[in-house]
Amino acid sequence: MTDYTQYFDEVIQAHVAIEQWLAEERDLSELEQLLTRFSPQFSMVSPLGRVLDFEALNELFLLAGGKKLGFRIELSELRGIALYDGGAVVSYREQQTDATGLHSDRRSTVVFEQLDGKVVWRHLHETFCKE
Repeated sequence: MTDYTQYFDEVIQAHVAIEQWLAEERDLSELEQLLTRFSPQFSMVSPLGRVLDFEALNELFLLAGGKKLGFRIELSELRGIALYDGGAVVSYREQQTDATGLHSDRRSTVVFEQLDGKVVWRHLHETFCKE
């Protein structure tokens, strides 16, 4: 049996940190800590097809920090796709809501790598769900 536990745990823990950062006024040092979860070579394809790198992710978090009152993230359907020396590929479903009632539902696939013995996000691809 293949063990994806550390990667599933990282998905969950990262989303807790993201939820807190976006929903509440936080100290800038917490953003710095959050960003250590991402590879310096991080890349992302957003649900609308926008391509982001590490710097764009940093800017996104800086601009949105504390601005989404009541923001909540619910994760489900965590699934391991590939496990290999130095990393893994994992998929999950993410539902977001905020105090205004805005809701989004997306499926995500993340490529993890091990960097200095730590699991980091190398690439993330998100797609909106229509169901």
